[in-house]
Amino acid sequence: MGEKYHEDQEEIHSKVLRAGRRTYFFDVRSTKAGDYYLTITESKKFTHDDGSFHYKKHKIYLYKEDFDAFKEHFTEMMDFIIAEKGTEVISDRHQKDYKKEDDIAPVDAADAEKAAATDSFTDVDFDDI
Repeated sequence: MGEKYHEDQEEIHSKVLRAGRRTYFFDVRSTKAGDYYLTITESKKFTHDDGSFHYKKHKIYLYKEDFDAFKEHFTEMMDFIIAEKGTEVISDRHQKDYKKEDDIAPVDAADAEKAAATDSFTDVDFDDI
């Protein structure tokens, strides 16, 4: 079965999930033998400086014989993420005060002491005179 065959197949049932710049398409299609399979397509919109845009698409073909294992792994991964990070979205796109770890410089004890000393110009250390 070539890629062309998959693209030409009639969609039996479809759902669309819009999520910001991404759109997910869930499509049930039919094989040559008349059985069904699922395609999941992620489509992401990219806008160019001149205002034009294009879409990048990624597609997964999921057949019935893989449903149980796929569902098990998918659920396990989602449960892991929720257990580790909770349901709150943490990202620069969703939170205005988000700072990447790379943007935050490590502070050692000497730097912290200097920063504390410069917080108020009225704090004078006479040992330095």
